[in-house]
Amino acid sequence: MNETYQNAMLGALVADAVAMPVHWYYDTSALDNDYGKLRSYVSPKNPHSGSILWRSKYHPRNAKGDILKAQAQFWGQRGIHYHQFLKAGENTLNYKLATELYIQVLDEGTYNVSRWADRYVECMLQEGWHNDTYAEEYHRAYFDNYAQGKAPLNCGIDDLHIGGLSHVPSLLAALQKIGITELDAQLECVNTHVRLTHKNKHVSDAANALTQMLHALSKGYSLQESLNGSKDFSIDLSQFETWSNFPDRTVVGRHLSTACYLPESFLASLYLTWRHTDDFSAGILANAHCGGDNCHRGAVVGSLLAAANGISKPWLAGLRAHADLELSTQHK
Repeated sequence: MNETYQNAMLGALVADAVAMPVHWYYDTSALDNDYGKLRSYVSPKNPHSGSILWRSKYHPRNAKGDILKAQAQFWGQRGIHYHQFLKAGENTLNYKLATELYIQVLDEGTYNVSRWADRYVECMLQEGWHNDTYAEEYHRAYFDNYAQGKAPLNCGIDDLHIGGLSHVPSLLAALQKIGITELDAQLECVNTHVRLTHKNKHVSDAANALTQMLHALSKGYSLQESLNGSKDFSIDLSQFETWSNFPDRTVVGRHLSTACYLPESFLASLYLTWRHTDDFSAGILANAHCGGDNCHRGAVVGSLLAAANGISKPWLAGLRAHADLELSTQHK
């Protein structure tokens, strides 16, 4: 069986879990002081020297919009780590949902956006389902719309953050498992899924491009060929060659922003993937050490590098979601 998509899903989950403790460090000196050189999964620490949760408070409109519950008390406080209660090897909220999506598609044998929207609402409003202190803006806006009485299919917003790609590898892995391997059918499902929460052209274009790249890898194309084969996102490999003369943190930090906004965050992800073409571990660690929105860049860096190279067993052994995914697969 072609393992490309399964590796892609697991690679994204690994990249997220590795980056989780150093998520949203924009000061890489502070990142180094707090964590040193990452070599494996580690737990997050308080205080997070770059946290800006103190700038915001979370007040849901009503119970239908309350997706943070007891976690809301930490908003408005200084030094709070965004993922303070997660354990080493655990995934952040977006990827926990990605795992849930994979399991649902396998359980039902199909992808249905209405069924997923219902499950999304159910999970996010369930006490204790997630233990993350931070929920991205699109979650908060979606559930504010839901709290006002909008139907689950109509609660998405115009959001251009790279977090919108976090479900793509898991969805593609699930589609492959149920026999949906044609690119056009994959693109239709991916577009429908992404636009449920992210009604933004840049997110759709990047999701399409990632889908095309992973599909090319599944057909035996090299990673270099796959990166340059998307009709939705072109890259300048000569520029990548020039940038490769600089450290990763100079490229993703000075030449390219480490922030979450598309399309630049997607380009930064593709550069790190290209730069570490043959080495999954080096690529995901470089992504983590660049700081910024490294967790969500991990959807791209982790999935593409794992699809091309596989994943070493220690990363899988420490990934807390791996056992859940294996159990789900065994039931099929």
